[in-house]
Amino acid sequence: MDMNWIAIGNIADIPLRGARCVKTPQGKIAVFRTAENEVFAIEDHCPHKGGPLSQGIVHAKAVTCPLHNWVISLETGKALGADLGAVKTVPLRNEDGALFIALESLMMAAE
Repeated sequence: MDMNWIAIGNIADIPLRGARCVKTPQGKIAVFRTAENEVFAIEDHCPHKGGPLSQGIVHAKAVTCPLHNWVISLETGKALGADLGAVKTVPLRNEDGALFIALESLMMAAE
């Protein structure tokens, strides 16, 4: 199945160890940039109490929720450590700094 890639901006718009939010019909997506210049896209709500992950602290390939310090993997969307739960990850492409996310994966996961 071909994915519908949507342009969401440039990697330069996201600070190192930071995030930006993208609003989609399926909800907010948080796009993270790690200290190693990798980018990941996941749903912008913690599986615990719905905290805004985009406002959390990015470390390695994970983010710590600002509400209750849950640590979420940016690669898998799963809570790390003793906590259980997960958020959906979103396919993301980086083409020479231009970032694109695939919205089909969100719609299919929501069905």
